[in-house]
Amino acid sequence: MGQESEPSFENKAVIPADVQSVAPSINGREEERLAQLGYKQEFVREFGNLSAYPTNGGLYSASAYLVPRRWRPITGWVVGWLNLLGQIAGVASTEWGLSGMILACASISTDGRYVASAGHQMAVYTCLLIIHGLINSIGTKLIAGFTRIFVFVNLGTLFAIVIALGVTCEDKHPASYIFTSVQNQSGWQSDGFALLLGLLSVQWTMTDYDATAHISEEVEKASIRAPVAVVIAVFGTGICGWIYNIVYVLCSGPLDELPGLSGYSAATIIVRNVGKKGFYVLWTFVCMTAFFVVSTALQANSRTFHAFSRDNGLPDRGLFQRLAENKVPVPAVWLICLVCGCLGLLSFASDVAVNAVFSLCAIALDTSYAIPIACKLIFRNHPEVSYRAGPFRLAGLLGTVIPLIACGWVAFTVVCLACPESLPVTAATFNYSWVITLGVVFCSLVWYAVDARKRYFGPRTHI
Repeated sequence: MGQESEPSFENKAVIPADVQSVAPSINGREEERLAQLGYKQEFVREFGNLSAYPTNGGLYSASAYLVPRRWRPITGWVVGWLNLLGQIAGVASTEWGLSGMILACASISTDGRYVASAGHQMAVYTCLLIIHGLINSIGTKLIAGFTRIFVFVNLGTLFAIVIALGVTCEDKHPASYIFTSVQNQSGWQSDGFALLLGLLSVQWTMTDYDATAHISEEVEKASIRAPVAVVIAVFGTGICGWIYNIVYVLCSGPLDELPGLSGYSAATIIVRNVGKKGFYVLWTFVCMTAFFVVSTALQANSRTFHAFSRDNGLPDRGLFQRLAENKVPVPAVWLICLVCGCLGLLSFASDVAVNAVFSLCAIALDTSYAIPIACKLIFRNHPEVSYRAGPFRLAGLLGTVIPLIACGWVAFTVVCLACPESLPVTAATFNYSWVITLGVVFCSLVWYAVDARKRYFGPRTHI
């Protein structure tokens, strides 16, 4: 897509008022809906799984459609960069966690005689990135197959671990220990605030459920199936994860024995109760679950890069919007793998630097989720927006109350996630995630003001 001379904002940045919001029938052709939004069908729809805006830009594209004309470029720009940053951190942190889980198995098999170095983990991490890059370059049919298998592996593994621990554990903790006891090892005087710091593991897990939105140009009946998938992912992960954590705490044994030789509390708890043979079986499926998560997260991330490049949001001369013959944005896939590989090098600096990537994922993604929600609440009756929901919606009072709660919750948790996890605050304990997030946003805004605003005008029409 070539660059053009300074255009009129209305001609390039604005989707006509009659197609700014689309709420077609569920049985309508997705290609027609995509065309109404100004895009042509480029991907192959091989997923049987967004709402009013079924493009692979997901929240990035939707946020720009939910504000008046003058705010569309800057809104799309900020949400786009936050979403890209959070998704890259999500791929990197999950892949890093998977590499650690694989090496934890090696440590347990040698009774702690083997201790993985940063170099060993970096090597495994790099190999996993290459494998996932190759899988995502082959085509969407393979990922679609993974997605179908993943559901059963994920749920099957969860229930297998819950049952195995429940049956084999002989010294279960009482309910009072599980639900009322707080073991504050953070250095913060407030037990309540120490409890809130534990939100990191929850908020990190409860991210990237918008992945389906980013592949909505590859999903059949995306306007209904994509939002349904998001809702199921949120409720399913929340309920099953809650049960999963209760069982782990129930069977955790003495706290001073954790995280154990493996460095992973979950692995130590399983070995302690079911033995090594049972651990090898269960841990294999745990690692498979993480492997599938990275595969789908990398796919969603590459589609976001494709959408942002397609709209002239990157200084790449259209490189990352290019599709290979199999309709996959291969350059975008390998760009993400390269950036994630560079993030892995932080392991040679300190564990704190690596942990910042985990916090960064939750802070950036949650903020990118909240912005379009807030925009819809503020501007849904604006004449230049004329918001009309898709076929899957929150009606009546719920359509106002739940978004308000969501925005408030994100604001609260982002502040918590930006705090140091332990005291006293030193260079080794400082939480760098908020610094990185604000730094990326600030640099992107400077870039936008100096240069990008001359060619980026929000989601563009391409037909």
